[in-house]
Amino acid sequence: MFNNKNNITNVSPESGGKMRINTRGLFFCLLLFGFCLAANAQTINLEQARLLALASSQSLARYETQIQSSLLTEQNHLYSMIPQLSASYSASMSFLQRNPQTQDTEFVNPFDNLTAGLSVTLSQVLFQGGKLFLQKAINSIQTESIRNNALAEYFKVLDTVDRAYYAVLEAAAAYESTLSSLEGTNMALSYAEVRFQNGIIDQNQYRTALLQKERDENNRSQRQRALALNMTALRELIGVTGAIELEPVSFDEYEDVLKRLAVISNEEADILFDDLWSLLVSSNPSITNAALNSRRAELNYSSIARDYAPTINLSLSSNLFSYSPAGGFTGPSGSGSVSIRGTIPLDFWVLSNKIERERISRDSTLNEYGNTQKSLESELISALYNIFSQAGSVLYLRRSLEINESSYASVFERYRLSQSSVRDLMDESTRLIESQNSLNSASFTFLRNLSTLRTLCALDDEEKLIKILLGTL
Repeated sequence: MFNNKNNITNVSPESGGKMRINTRGLFFCLLLFGFCLAANAQTINLEQARLLALASSQSLARYETQIQSSLLTEQNHLYSMIPQLSASYSASMSFLQRNPQTQDTEFVNPFDNLTAGLSVTLSQVLFQGGKLFLQKAINSIQTESIRNNALAEYFKVLDTVDRAYYAVLEAAAAYESTLSSLEGTNMALSYAEVRFQNGIIDQNQYRTALLQKERDENNRSQRQRALALNMTALRELIGVTGAIELEPVSFDEYEDVLKRLAVISNEEADILFDDLWSLLVSSNPSITNAALNSRRAELNYSSIARDYAPTINLSLSSNLFSYSPAGGFTGPSGSGSVSIRGTIPLDFWVLSNKIERERISRDSTLNEYGNTQKSLESELISALYNIFSQAGSVLYLRRSLEINESSYASVFERYRLSQSSVRDLMDESTRLIESQNSLNSASFTFLRNLSTLRTLCALDDEEKLIKILLGTL
């Protein structure tokens, strides 16, 4: 099952960053909604929780700032490629002067010997071995890399809020099952009290019924605290301080995919892996960034190698005006110059050392790209095995729960008719609540595995993922 996908075509830099995250706009759109939730207890669904978490994410906001900064760096580099215009000015005057006749130093009017001038210079790099264009490409890759990091953070936030949301629902389901068990225990205890008072059961059996109630009450308290802790974590994640209620997740929409994945054949699993791997290669921010880093390492190596090339600069300079007491103001026709300046590096041993270091860095980056491929392939295989396993567990535990519910009802009825002991009822109650919790855990673990697959494949649309898993896309 699952073919090896280590040898894949390199991902081009242009393939990354297909999704653009505008966290600022998202924040302002959802700010009012967040205030409303803080003021009044409202029911929110999973999609609303995702949007609130995205709007509250400080890391996404930081990435937006980094993108803007990187774009400005790109613009600055473009400006450096066009001719640079500069102006220089000078002015001088003296207030002390030696008298040639007396050889004494005398104070003089400084404005009598004022000299001033203003000139402009236009300079342009004519040749630098192509390093300017290489740096432009490197800056563009840097911006694209930050965008991919933001995209990775986007899906990380989605995965985190999904898990927090499911944790609350799972804790709530466990709490509800404990309440149901406690209700049955109280009813059983009421029968035990009457029978103990009438001498039908002994004190040990009555104490067993009391112990069952204490156990269920303790479980209720623990489940209630766990629910409160998970709810607190979710509220912190979505940036809401007020009371909220969560809309349950409907498992009916996952029924078809559960049934297919639970009995999927090896051939179908291989096809599914190929489909998801193709999607991962083209969309996953980690592998796209690995490709961008490889491309950037190549460009850096090429740029350093261009240091052997000479540099040629052209400059045009002209005086706009000058002033002296003797000649007065002189206009632009005063003077001007054209100069070409070239430099050739001669410290070849230094350049050779820099090139070798950059070559090692490039080779290391290429190795990291291969490691990223292998790591993501392993993660995808693991996620698929887990989701196959959980799908089978959900279907099995459903049948198991039906049997345990029927068995508990039968034992409780026999207990009501004094045909079963309190111990029998307590054992059956324990099996029932464990079966309920196991089914809840498997169901929400299945949903968390779906979220893992969505994150790996960088899919914002869960419906598309479901269609891929069903083989209908």
